[in-house]
This record gives sequence, C-alpha cells and structure tokens, in this order.
Amino acid sequence: MTELQDRNRKLIDAFRISREKDPVPLDGRPLVILTTTGAKSGKLHTTPVRAFFDGDRTFVIASKGGAPSHPDWYRNLVAHPEVTAEVGKETFKAQAVVATGEERARLWTKATTTEPAFAEYQAKVTRQIPVVILERRKG
Repeated sequence: MTELQDRNRKLIDAFRISREKDPVPLDGRPLVILTTTGAKSGKLHTTPVRAFFDGDRTFVIASKGGAPSHPDWYRNLVAHPEVTAEVGKETFKAQAVVATGEERARLWTKATTTEPAFAEYQAKVTRQIPVVILERRKG
C-alpha cells in the first residue's frame, strides 16, 4: 500500500466511524467519500474527496493537487458515471455529471472562493480541472 493509499484508508475509516456523531472533515473542510467503478478493472474504488455544495447539490473538483493528469477516480466516473457518495451522515447513489460552460464557471468560482488552493492548482497545469456534480438518483 502506498503512503497516499494508507492516508486515504485512514481518513475513510475515521469518517465512517465518526459519521453518526460528527463526520470527520478534511482538515476542517467537508469530505465526500466517493465510490467509483474502475474504468478498466470494473472493481469498486473508494476515495475521499473535498466536497463543495451548491444548494442541496454536492460537487467535487478533479484537481489531483495540480498534477498534469486527471485523478484515477475522475477517469473512473467518466467511464462509469453511476457512483456512491457518502456525505455527512448520508449515503446516496448519484450520477456524476461533468459541469460545462457557465455552470462549470459558476461552480469553479464558488469552489475557488471557498478554497483558493484550487485556483493555484489550475495555474500549474494546462488541462482544465474538471468540476463534477453528483446528481442524486431518485429511488
């Protein structure tokens, strides 16, 4: 297990243990535990991701800390957009939708106003960092 995988596993475990009382944020910032289906493997992968909110919608940013490539979880949800999200005390199925145009710009501004590090990540790369909306599935 890599250092990052070990860190993520500990964060996921702490989140799940504490979620009935007070869900563990990422250094004081909200988290979503995102479970995707592997683009190639078809296996389930669970990753902690910084959560943002737009009314009752949850969205995430596929920054990978300003790396030149997209994170694996993003490639997974593009291939298989049905995901499971754990936010606070709630777990729900969602359709991952990559935001575009004006909606992406608005959500990006909202995220970078809240968390300026994401603007710094964007400045480091030539790729446009994706904004992904987790649209709750009904039923």
